[in-house]
Amino acid sequence: MEEQAKRIIWHYGLIPQLKYMQSEIFEFNEAILEYYHNYEESVDHIEEEFADVMVMLLQIKEYFGLDEKELKEIMQQKIDRQLMRMEEGK
Repeated sequence: MEEQAKRIIWHYGLIPQLKYMQSEIFEFNEAILEYYHNYEESVDHIEEEFADVMVMLLQIKEYFGLDEKELKEIMQQKIDRQLMRMEEGK
């Protein structure tokens, strides 16, 4: 999957894919708001839009050669920081 994502972003270019990612993020946000305002909606739409955003993020990750292990460490640091804020009542 990573090599395919890399092929896509190298074919279309960084700037066009960043612009496309913005539209995918907007659609993901719309799906969440749709669910929030209508609880009867299925999570299928959220799942589909989430996957679209993940594909775009994968392209960006591959374009810049971001390290998966390093990304997970940064994510863990951010989660830990937020949990600490929560414990402090923030």
